[in-house]
Amino acid sequence: MMRPSLNDLTAFVAVATHRSFRRAADELGTAPSTLSHAMRGLEDRLGVRLLNRTTRSVSPTEAGFELLSRLQVALASLDEALDAVTTFRGQVAGTVRINAPRVAAAALVRDVLPRMVERFPDVTVDLVVEGRLIDIVSGGFDAGVRLIGSIPKDMIAVPFASPIGFVCVASPAYLHRAGEPATPDDLQRHRCIGHRMPSGRLYRWEFKRAGQELTIDANGPVVLDDEDLMVEAAVQGLGIAYVASWAAEAAIAEGRLRRVLATWMHEPERAAVYYPGHRVVPPALRVFLDVIRDIRPTK
Repeated sequence: MMRPSLNDLTAFVAVATHRSFRRAADELGTAPSTLSHAMRGLEDRLGVRLLNRTTRSVSPTEAGFELLSRLQVALASLDEALDAVTTFRGQVAGTVRINAPRVAAAALVRDVLPRMVERFPDVTVDLVVEGRLIDIVSGGFDAGVRLIGSIPKDMIAVPFASPIGFVCVASPAYLHRAGEPATPDDLQRHRCIGHRMPSGRLYRWEFKRAGQELTIDANGPVVLDDEDLMVEAAVQGLGIAYVASWAAEAAIAEGRLRRVLATWMHEPERAAVYYPGHRVVPPALRVFLDVIRDIRPTK
């Protein structure tokens, strides 16, 4: 049997991971028809069907899943070996893939990426904004970013940035019409701007005061899945919004929004970059973590 080429194996991983010839072709910079032809050639050389194809979808067979799981490990090891060689050039190069929610991605763009570009111009930071909690290893990411309380216990976490807090805000015009809530229970008589999570469920607003914790189903005429849009909806007087403090700080400073229920909000929480400790840390990720450690607050 002729050994398949590395290009064909890499192409198979892309197709099997994306479950799409078109998306895999976009990633690899080739045509879907070229990929389809290459996959049929790979199956012929191996003597086994690797992909189930229909007019609408493509998915790995049992043999395909087995090959995919083994190739992902092998290709990751190959990438680590190639990354290690780059250190001998005197300048670290490569790509570090980071998965982060928008609230943390904004802090990375503001505080970390400018220093990365200045200190390590040959390192590309591929930042994917993702609201869902995912398995970063199976997703092909070098690291993820989450609030510390939501990071899996088997990961190594490196805190960064200032603690992230949340605020309830409304426009002065809305509060003049509807009054200001004194407790979270008062929200049942107010219009609230709903927050749809990436999972599809509506976020239940969380409050805490003097050891008492409350969770409220916020109801209202608008449901959004973007914090900037929630802030804008609040500015337009559509109701009360529950958002990350960074998203509303400009509107608060300009007087377009006012905080409500401030004494009922949870304490701000630190975010952290996390990565699996059982794998070799690639050079690009290592220097990214070095920058994080250099700039993180000491308190």
